[in-house]
Amino acid sequence: VGLMCDLLWSDPDTAVSGWAENDRGVSFVFGADVVAAFLERHDLDLLVRAHQVVEDGYEFFAGRRLVTLFSAPNYCGEFDNAGGMISVDENLMCSFQILKPSSRSA
Repeated sequence: VGLMCDLLWSDPDTAVSGWAENDRGVSFVFGADVVAAFLERHDLDLLVRAHQVVEDGYEFFAGRRLVTLFSAPNYCGEFDNAGGMISVDENLMCSFQILKPSSRSA
């Protein structure tokens, strides 16, 4: 409840400026302006988050200043999503690896 719930369940939303209620029924959605303010306040370049299915394993938001990673391909057997992993090198350069969903047998 409270902060832990919001850290886990808040999602980015391109249609929102600031904060709004989340369709999941818990926590909030936030806009690109919230990401920009957070990164500026904490002197960061990129925010990496998870816990939201994205089709290609990773998905950028807010001008590539936030990335959502989801590492479970074919999540729960219900989604045809890829899984994604991020690697950060010694120069803080990020690269992504994609785990393709397995083909479903009939």
